[in-house]
Amino acid sequence: MIVFTDLDGTLLDHDSYSHAAALPALNKLRALQVPVVLASSKTAAEIAVLRHELDFDHVPAIVENGAGVLPAGTEAPQQSTDYTKLRTALARLPIDLRSGYQGFGDWGDEGVAHHTGLPMEQAKLATQRQFSEPGLWTGPEHLKQEFLDALAQSGIAAREGGRFLTLSFGGTKAAQMGAILAQYETPFSVALGDAPNDVEMLETADLGVVIANPHRAPLPQLAQETQGKILRTELAGPSGWNQAMLEIIAQRHLEERIPTNG
Repeated sequence: MIVFTDLDGTLLDHDSYSHAAALPALNKLRALQVPVVLASSKTAAEIAVLRHELDFDHVPAIVENGAGVLPAGTEAPQQSTDYTKLRTALARLPIDLRSGYQGFGDWGDEGVAHHTGLPMEQAKLATQRQFSEPGLWTGPEHLKQEFLDALAQSGIAAREGGRFLTLSFGGTKAAQMGAILAQYETPFSVALGDAPNDVEMLETADLGVVIANPHRAPLPQLAQETQGKILRTELAGPSGWNQAMLEIIAQRHLEERIPTNG
């Protein structure tokens, strides 16, 4: 088995960013040597720290909402010119469109800390972007589509996440899954997420789990739910993640494979 998981609002608590409630399931997955692929809008710099903390350095991670990958065993972010090109395209927009969007590059470290609730050290990692720009549309609603259409002319796509509207030159979590699955000879895949930008990942996996998030409107019913290929949790965040993964481990009788001492 292999697990693909969103972070904020899924494996990490929406407010505290803690994964403590998911530790029982995480410990069992490590004991079973099940790869856990972190898939988030977070930067490679952010995910490298968390991946090490979770002891999954040996597993690749999907970064910046699928716009890039942090290879297994890699600590430093890979080089990319996408972010500079993206910010340049933003700067070239008409002022009435540009002024309606504020991203991480506009806020700086302190602004990112304010808007995300991250401690300053983590906020600094969040601004080390390579491929994408998360932010908020605060302009008139009738101009939002014009803003998105103007960016599309430069090849920039926008995706709604649990917190931010993220801009990039393409790439999705689901699109990165195929190559990673191939590395592991395509085992049974589980994906967990809570936001619209997780839907494709949930639908691509053999089993998807929608994690409850009381801080945002619930995802509409997905087509594969009626087939039992996508489940929903009642508990939110890492508590829901933990419950779902423990149930999946039990249903697939994986605990029998956990080595015992003596």
